[in-house]
Amino acid sequence: MKRRDFFKNVTPLVVLPSLINGFSFKAYGALPLLDAIANAGNNDHVLVLIQLNGGNDGLNTVIPLDQYSAYTNARSNIAIAENSVLKLNGVQGTGLHPAMTGLQQKFNDGKIKIIQSVGYPTPSFSHFRATDIWLSAADSNETLNSGWMGRYLDYEYANYPTGYPNTQMPDPLAIQIGSILSLGLQGPDVNMGMSITDPTNFYNLINGIQDPAPNTAAGKELTYIRTMAKQTNSYATAITNAANKITSQSPAYPAPGKNSLADQLKIVARLVAGGLKTKVYMVNLGGFDNHDSQVDVANTSIGVHATLLGKVSEAITAFMEDLKFLSISNRVLGMTFSEFGRRIKSNSSIGTDHGAAAPLFIFGEQVVPGVLGNNPAIPANVNVNDNIPMQYDFRSIYGSILEEWFCVSSSDVSNILLKNYQSLPLVNPDACVPMGIHDQNVAAGTSLITNYPNPFGESTSIQFETRGDHTLIQVFDTMGKLVTTLTDQEYAAGTYTLRFESSALPTGTYYARLQNGSFQQVRTMLKIE
Repeated sequence: MKRRDFFKNVTPLVVLPSLINGFSFKAYGALPLLDAIANAGNNDHVLVLIQLNGGNDGLNTVIPLDQYSAYTNARSNIAIAENSVLKLNGVQGTGLHPAMTGLQQKFNDGKIKIIQSVGYPTPSFSHFRATDIWLSAADSNETLNSGWMGRYLDYEYANYPTGYPNTQMPDPLAIQIGSILSLGLQGPDVNMGMSITDPTNFYNLINGIQDPAPNTAAGKELTYIRTMAKQTNSYATAITNAANKITSQSPAYPAPGKNSLADQLKIVARLVAGGLKTKVYMVNLGGFDNHDSQVDVANTSIGVHATLLGKVSEAITAFMEDLKFLSISNRVLGMTFSEFGRRIKSNSSIGTDHGAAAPLFIFGEQVVPGVLGNNPAIPANVNVNDNIPMQYDFRSIYGSILEEWFCVSSSDVSNILLKNYQSLPLVNPDACVPMGIHDQNVAAGTSLITNYPNPFGESTSIQFETRGDHTLIQVFDTMGKLVTTLTDQEYAAGTYTLRFESSALPTGTYYARLQNGSFQQVRTMLKIE
């Protein structure tokens, strides 16, 4: 049997037991992203990815106060009272859910970046498929059996897993807290990760304590497996050594067991401060699939969704305080994401159904603070199928973090993500190497893309302004489906006009999206008979 065939077949069987503070975790020996960052600048930056499983309702998270009448009309049974929405310093017309007081304060302190309407063309509304798309960085019309990190690793580390860990990287390159093996870590031939999932306590791990095996044939087999695991699991030793170095953490965390996300992030802070060279940590919080009973009917500011957002806010706030307490706050960047958002219109069950784009948060000492993008446009006569139009492709965020936080070259970023995506101003340029001044979407209020007539019948003329270089014009329907790409090419700076023929399309609302470098703008268009 060839080496690759051997590891392809046996690697999934190497599941090593361990848990930290009651959470199973996975220690990944190699990732494409991580290899790139390990060899690009040798910085000590850490990325923490927080997955909000189930599809978070973005409109009740980041609330468009400038369209409050349309917002309440669209979701009268779940809308947050205007006087309860948390205001943001320096931002007009946008607020946060009242349960997110901690993140409000961190935003006002300049430590939070909110990115509006993040998605991708023609979104999937399946939890499983949408999650795969986010983890693989695939287009919605393609299926990739490898992760966006695993692909690069397979190219860069042809001999993996032989020779790892080593002196250059003695520690796991990534740690995932939780028991689900991420597609993002799958290479073309072998699994690039080492799974550690036994339900034991963290203190048992670091103190070398393990449950006794029963005196049976199965117990003897278990003892043998544990012996072999100990011999091969040098990463467990590295994790234990790092954890044992930290004996005191910030008191900002809630009591253990009260907030699972906070418990996970406390582990992350401990390991980073303990000197572990791990570059990426993945944590998660579930429960966001709120088709019904999303709010308390007597008070929409409380309920299931409010509880979840409160946990997110509490956990991130405590984590950031702990990073400061441990003197490592400049090293850590965090990001939230969910597999999709929810529909604009609420349903009759006091909930929301699977949708398209949604906001996400990036946090840390080195973020470029503020809100990126505009509040999503809410139609006056919203219907049950209307979705938030995408402003930013999620892969643009991945690429920008790779380039700006981990100092990965643009060419390597393109290789990791399989395509070129727009660069966004997310991180302080001084956090890496001098990157120049990032163009921001400062043209809000300036019409970079218009159409006439609007409303229109059989066709309409779309006029757009480009600064030059690559320019993309897409048209989406209210479901988020890509209707057509009008242009995708290089342009000289100037103003251009394209014809959008719509005779074969049904009446309704459509969105024309312009992307030109770091600039983008969405134009709402209405087709009538």
